[in-house]
Amino acid sequence: MKNHTLRDVAVAVLVLLGAACATQADTDTTAGKDLSLAKSDNKPAAKFREYTVPAGTTLSLTLVTALDSGSNKVEDAVNATLADAVSVDGVEVLPAGSSVNGIVSAVKDSGKVKGLGSITVQFTRVSAAGRDDHYDIDASYSETANASKGDDAKKIGIGAGAGAVVGAVLGGKSGAAKGGAIGAGAGTGVVLATKGKQVEHAAGAMLHVTLKNSVTVKVPAR
Repeated sequence: MKNHTLRDVAVAVLVLLGAACATQADTDTTAGKDLSLAKSDNKPAAKFREYTVPAGTTLSLTLVTALDSGSNKVEDAVNATLADAVSVDGVEVLPAGSSVNGIVSAVKDSGKVKGLGSITVQFTRVSAAGRDDHYDIDASYSETANASKGDDAKKIGIGAGAGAVVGAVLGGKSGAAKGGAIGAGAGTGVVLATKGKQVEHAAGAMLHVTLKNSVTVKVPAR
């Protein structure tokens, strides 16, 4: 009888111990799940958001490097800064003052009389002010100097008038006609000896270029 009693007690104890262990295991499993969830909920937030500046966007630039079709050479470096910030959906993605870099891709000296200076600058990179990110861009600026026909005509006219006055003093009407012709010839000589106009922009001048490509910019999340 005693043996049966002791055996029953032992079995009961084992059952109770087994139940306790199972309960503890369930508790540990649940705690592990909760900890895992807590870790997943605490994932670091994204540090950047991406915005796309579309092709066709106009960039207003302030020249840091002067441009002169009379002295610039192909592949000369050209530096500028953004005069105005670039925004997408109301968010400033490229601050004013961001560096814009490029090179002279074509240039022509004015030459004499009919020659007009021209220059083309290819901008290839923009670097965001106050950040370390930079982006490839495709934007160019081209300009040809204005024709100088009006000024040429004035020079010839002034020469003819001055010659006519001198001729009239020396020889009357016939002298005036001869003097006018001589003066006109002198005026033409001045034009032939004068170089045509150049494209000239000092540092600080503003240019406007248009993006030919879209640019995806990473902006720090706030």
